[in-house]
Amino acid sequence: MKIAFFTEGGYQGKVPRNNQNMRTELAWMCALDADHYNINADIPKYSDRYDLGIVIIPKKNPQFDLERIKKWCSKVASMQEGPHWYFQDYPLEQQIWFYNTLMDMDFLFVHNEIDKKYFEGLTGKDCKIMPSLMIEDSINFPKLNRSNVMIGGNFCQWYGGFDSYITAQEFDCPIYAPSMGRKIENEHWMDGLKHLPYMNWVEWIKKLNTFKYGVHLMRTHAAGTFALNCAYLGIPCIGYEGLDTQMKCHPDCTVELGDITKAKQIAKKLRKDEEFYLYCSNIAKESYKKYYHENQFYNSIKEQLKIS
Repeated sequence: MKIAFFTEGGYQGKVPRNNQNMRTELAWMCALDADHYNINADIPKYSDRYDLGIVIIPKKNPQFDLERIKKWCSKVASMQEGPHWYFQDYPLEQQIWFYNTLMDMDFLFVHNEIDKKYFEGLTGKDCKIMPSLMIEDSINFPKLNRSNVMIGGNFCQWYGGFDSYITAQEFDCPIYAPSMGRKIENEHWMDGLKHLPYMNWVEWIKKLNTFKYGVHLMRTHAAGTFALNCAYLGIPCIGYEGLDTQMKCHPDCTVELGDITKAKQIAKKLRKDEEFYLYCSNIAKESYKKYYHENQFYNSIKEQLKIS
């Protein structure tokens, strides 16, 4: 099956396996041997038609010409970008435009089981889960002596950094956070919190490999890459339910939305009970291989798209 992705990215062509910034959407394109085009750019006239065009609708400016893409693709599908409720923050006319665009798709790709239920109910369309993915070629690092705790995001509602910070204090060790696009002013004032500089994906995985614990109490459920990255490395990650990567890879570290009391209890147990820590670490690594390894990803997509 010949596949093309259409996103707001300014590049064109295939994604090589040694790409140093292999975020999830690039990993999808790489694994599916797909071509990429900017969502608003013209497809070169010499290009062949595609069996499937997968459109990742930009969050900031969701309007684009779907009919132009349909001319080059036998079928078109949207791939969810961000949480399923994100479009409801648009002005009303863009909400309606977004909904009508989904209704013009042949089917939809989504992140999680809860997203599948939501979009199937919203649109009546067939919804398929596209699992989050890591391409491992550039990240085969040896396991190091690990210490400290990494929280998964900054201090805003999107990432839930405050929930994670309060819970991470139970580990009684230095707390670190990545620098994300939604990092707010004066986060560096938080006591005992250190920020990593902005870094590409390979640098991020290499740095995460030095940490012993992960906490990502993020209410915004989307691709779930932090929980997935931790699972690949065997780092137990405390997080909220509703996110497939969290629930499948870290079942004993998953809590109900807002249950910081239980999150703290799990943190204390991970710190004090080495047997429990090793159990959670092994479950994470085994679940990563079972559900999210590249071979499993391809088999899942192959079955859903009926690729022979």
